[in-house]
Parts: sequence; C-alpha cells; structure tokens
Amino acid sequence: MAESWKQAERAERVESNMDEPSAPVAEIADMPEVKLFGKWTAEDVQVSDISLTDYIAIKDKYAKYLPHSAGRYQVKRFRKAQCPIVERLVSSLMMHGRNNGKKLLTSKIVNHAFEIIHLLTGENPLQVLVNAIINSGPREDSTRIGRAGTVRRQAVDVSPLRRVNQAMWLLCTGAREAAFRNIKTIAECLADELINAAKVCTSVPVYSASVYSVQCTVYQCTAYSVQRTEDISLLGTLSMALEVTS
Repeated sequence: MAESWKQAERAERVESNMDEPSAPVAEIADMPEVKLFGKWTAEDVQVSDISLTDYIAIKDKYAKYLPHSAGRYQVKRFRKAQCPIVERLVSSLMMHGRNNGKKLLTSKIVNHAFEIIHLLTGENPLQVLVNAIINSGPREDSTRIGRAGTVRRQAVDVSPLRRVNQAMWLLCTGAREAAFRNIKTIAECLADELINAAKVCTSVPVYSASVYSVQCTVYQCTAYSVQRTEDISLLGTLSMALEVTS
C-alpha cells in the first residue's frame, strides 16, 4: 500500500509539472565586435606571409579594445609572441630613458598615427601595420663562425619571431629619427613609415635598412671567397687612387 501510494504521488507531481507553463529560455546576446580604440576591427585583417601567422597576434582572442593588456610577456622566453601586435608597437616606442613607462602617451601616438593612415590611404590601419611588418623584417642575415682567430661570416635564415622583432625595431627607430628636430610630429612620422613600408617603398629608412642588410648578406655569400691577396691589391689600388685625387 505504501509503495502504491508513493507511485501515485509521483505521477501527480509529474502531471502537475507538465501542466505548468515552462519558463522562457533566456537568449544569449551576441558579443559586441572588439574594435581597437573603438574604431578598427581586426576581423578582415589578413597576414599574407604564412610563416608569420603565429607571430603576428592580431585576430580572435588577441583582439583588444586598447593596446594595454598588462600581460607579463617578458617572464618566459618566446611568450612575447602572444602579445597583441599593436601593444608591441606601443611598447617599442617607449625607448631611450626619458620615454620609459609612458605607455598612455605612446598609445595616443599610435591612435593618432592610425587616424592619419586611414585618412591618407582609406584602408584599415591594422592591415597597413601587418603589411609593413611583413615587408620590413629581413629574411636573411649573417653570423660569425670561426675559431682560433679565424672568423668568417656565414649566411643564415632569419626565424619568424626575429623577423617580427627586427621589423618592430626598424619601424619605431625610423619614425623616432625622422621626428627628431623636425616640425613633423612623431605620429605623422610613424604614419609615413608604416604607409611606405606597407607599399614596399625603398625610399623609406626602415625598408631600405632591411634591403641593405639582405644585400650585404648576399654579398657575403657570393663574394667572400675572394683571396686575401686580391683584397690587398684592391686596397692598394684604392689608396693610390686616393693619393692621386688628393
């Protein structure tokens, strides 16, 4: 009797629950699109160089509203590859003692530079930045190999992370030197640097520097086998020419 009574009570509970209207299911609102500085989206940015896709952090989870994530990217080796690329640009501008720690100032400089880039080109500044980094990083370099006093230069390929690091340094150094003792602001110089580097323009200092390094490496690869006697004779010829001209 007790068991049948319990079963009947359970059946009544089930029927009463079925008669009650179900609660409305809360709809999950779509997440707003993350835009840098509230203006620039990274959804349509393309990294044309497949070797740098893992080292230019700009899309998906790396998209930020501001270039200030407060991440500790310096703690572990290679962790800076996960730092958003615009934040790396902002941090690279904070160089030379008197500029250390002024991240809000450099963020305003980058924001202003992006506005200038959009006005001059009509393109997404993030895409211009990515193209500039791809074009500015050297693909080949030379290293010193030797022992017991004999040293020679050996051509080597540059790793993708170092390509990004070198590109960031060259871009920021070129903009900083162009703005020094110049009526143009650092934001204008940075915008010009990024635009010219993205267009593969060899007149800009940063790209010409990377091309020069590649040319030097090619020269070291092909012309290093010249005999020492030929070098000495060449130096003698040059010195004689200098004496004649003087």
